Amino acid sequence: MILLEVTSPGNVSLVLFFGTIGMLALTIGLIVFIIFHQRKVIRYQQKLQRMEQDQQKLLLNASIRLQEEERQRIAADLHDDAGPLLATARLYLNENLVNLDKTTQLQSIYNAKQIIDDTIQLIRNISHSLMPPTLKNFGLESAVNDLFQKISGSGSMNASSRFHDYRERLQAENELIIFRVIQELVNNILKHSNASFIHLTQNTSGDKFFIRLHHDGRGITQNDFNKLNKSNVGLGLKNIQSRLKVLHGKIFFEKDMSQTYYKVTIELVKEEEDKLQEQD
Repeated sequence: MILLEVTSPGNVSLVLFFGTIGMLALTIGLIVFIIFHQRKVIRYQQKLQRMEQDQQKLLLNASIRLQEEERQRIAADLHDDAGPLLATARLYLNENLVNLDKTTQLQSIYNAKQIIDDTIQLIRNISHSLMPPTLKNFGLESAVNDLFQKISGSGSMNASSRFHDYRERLQAENELIIFRVIQELVNNILKHSNASFIHLTQNTSGDKFFIRLHHDGRGITQNDFNKLNKSNVGLGLKNIQSRLKVLHGKIFFEKDMSQTYYKVTIELVKEEEDKLQEQD
């Protein structure tokens, strides 16, 4: 005997009804999931934007403070040193000078000349601190080599530098930025690391320009650098990053795998350098 299962129209309707309800629930659930996921993505992007804006504010404030400190230093040098020197020279060249005997006149003129010469040297030193003449006339390689020779000559640290393939000079303003970054890094190493040596190398690889500093003292890693940049301390490091930002450059801090020395790498894309030159 063959048994035939007959599905009634009512059962078919129930299956279609519950199937439709299930599909609607699945569709609604999927839509709700997409909406919540998009909101989560948007909130995450907004958080990243706020973090980036906060970082930009920190860098901007660091740059402003750096400029203000440099202005105050120059103003202090002129007020505290140049001002008194010129005032003293004026005393020697006062209106009563014509009434003095010839010997006294000559001595006063000589003293005033010596003071004026000292003032000229002071102003020259201030000018050199703003734009080192070696850097201006001979480029980054000569300026860095001169800096490291002076450090090594002081006897406080064994300092050396070597440029492997610096055949074409960068734009003068960009050389100054890199030189200031190197100065800041070197000053930090001299003050805080207690290192016995510091060595700088330069090389290029493809379209990238690298400056690397090695030392055997106390240093920081990239995590330390990132934390300091997000805090209210580490002004010198913020100054470094704000300067490199102008060049679209990067900086990396790491400890060698041998755990014997620290390395700081400055990376500059040469294409960005060319773009900056075209903009100027």
